[in-house]
Amino acid sequence: MSPGDFSSAVLDWFDRHGRKDLPWQENMTPYRVWVSEIMLQQTQVATVIPYYQRFMQALPTVEALAEASADEVLHLWTGLGYYSRARNLHKTAKLVVDQHDGEFPRSAAELAELPGIGESTAGAIASLSMGQRAPILDGNVKRVLARFKAVSGWPGERSVQLRLWELAELYTPQARVADYTQAMMDLGATLCTRSKPSCLLCPLQAACQARLQGTPAAYPQARPRKIMPVRACLMPLVVDGQGAVWLERRPDSGLWGGLWCPPQLDADADLDEWLAGNSLAARDVQPLDPLRHTFSHFHLDIHPLLVRVEPGDAVAETGQVWYNLRQPTRLGLAAPVKVLLERAQRHIQPVSDSEVTHVPHGDVSQV
Repeated sequence: MSPGDFSSAVLDWFDRHGRKDLPWQENMTPYRVWVSEIMLQQTQVATVIPYYQRFMQALPTVEALAEASADEVLHLWTGLGYYSRARNLHKTAKLVVDQHDGEFPRSAAELAELPGIGESTAGAIASLSMGQRAPILDGNVKRVLARFKAVSGWPGERSVQLRLWELAELYTPQARVADYTQAMMDLGATLCTRSKPSCLLCPLQAACQARLQGTPAAYPQARPRKIMPVRACLMPLVVDGQGAVWLERRPDSGLWGGLWCPPQLDADADLDEWLAGNSLAARDVQPLDPLRHTFSHFHLDIHPLLVRVEPGDAVAETGQVWYNLRQPTRLGLAAPVKVLLERAQRHIQPVSDSEVTHVPHGDVSQV
């Protein structure tokens, strides 16, 4: 199948079956396409849509995003995961406003120089919103091309990635590039799926080498499996007499960068020592069910403790806050933290001194 026949078959299929009513396809601007593409990295369309709609309602322009606080951006992102995407989104918006007068660069090469915008995302922005011929290679397109040409190997390997980029460049047409780009993403998302691909409905089936071999699901090869290490931490949910929970802002770099979380302590940390260091004294400590959160490279077993503290003089300083669960402020929270706060709220009841039973907690390694 020639490159022209390939793109024609894909476009003909798109005209009949492609998705044309996604939220970011309305009033398609570089800003709207950019936000959608960043959200869609490692996240499915169905999950992204409500987040995208809320984000656009709150921050409809690149100027609005640039002016927003980091907490507002991370709050709107809470639950999507991979929070470095949100931090880079905010950083890039400021660069576009400050250095480009609010206008996105007009070439894929220039777009790719902005924080968080790789070569494929740059191609998607340039082709979808500017009509420029720029190939893309997101996960869906990798799968389509790897199967069509039976490209062996894991796409994360440089040699495999280079081969797939060659194919992406070869098959991207000169005309209707926006439709072709969307068509390739749609084809991978709806027909050429990771498991149980719908080969009989595919416009490329006649020339697809993986289908002709009878092994479409074998391409592309999966990432080599590694044993995921397990780490553990103690996470005290420190609650004051008003039912507010002590949160701390994480450093911008590292896990949950810039988000607000309860203290994250070593699994064998001395809770009394931490409380004393923050001018707090426990009235009651109640272990809650542990929670496992999986990152890309390890599992984290969180051991939460509901810690009611004595009324006192502890005042949240910069980077700390007493978070009112009944009237929450708009802060960025990691998904497992939201779960833990919901659990804590179910347990929090005003207690009198006579009702409190102190639980020893100097050594929490057994929790």
